[in-house]
Amino acid sequence: MHRKAVNHLRRADPALGAIIDRVGPFKLIPRTDGTHFDHVVRSIVGQQLSGKAAQTIYSRVLALKGGKRPTPADFLKFPDATLRAAGLSGRKVEYVKELARRTNDGSLAILEIHEMDDESVMETLVSVRGIGPWTAQMVLMFRLGRLDVFPELDLGVQKAVQKLRRMRKLPTPKQMKKIGENYAPYRTYAAWYLWRSLELPEE
Repeated sequence: MHRKAVNHLRRADPALGAIIDRVGPFKLIPRTDGTHFDHVVRSIVGQQLSGKAAQTIYSRVLALKGGKRPTPADFLKFPDATLRAAGLSGRKVEYVKELARRTNDGSLAILEIHEMDDESVMETLVSVRGIGPWTAQMVLMFRLGRLDVFPELDLGVQKAVQKLRRMRKLPTPKQMKKIGENYAPYRTYAAWYLWRSLELPEE
């Protein structure tokens, strides 16, 4: 699969092919630990934070349950002040609690998202307040391992495309969508290589 995807990207975009040569093998490994609910909680916690800060806060959330992942019922029992003290903003407390309530009462089919197509996963997740298209796309890529996701709203991917295409300004989401279409049906691979391209030394 990797070889087929990489060959497709080389043909679709020789400039990206040059990046593939420099970056090396594709190494996106989906995060399969815990439940889908846990993963989405972690995604909400990490919104607009550095990886290190997100990890620190998530560790404090785990500590509320003695190091175990809290269940939806646990989150509903935690006082807002407890979650705030762990480092969640007031807004994120609201988001996590809504996610917990809808998972707990069965009105959100989050535990079945692995059985859905990409569009249905997006619809399910963005129906929760606080989960936008970007977070839903990250779940598709890093949790479910879907191969054809292009996060057109991701600043890192936008910067990489700007550099790759030698654009004066950051590409708009509309331009990103169009560029991403060249990479289908392996847009996840393209996005991963674009992210990695930002770590390469200048030539």
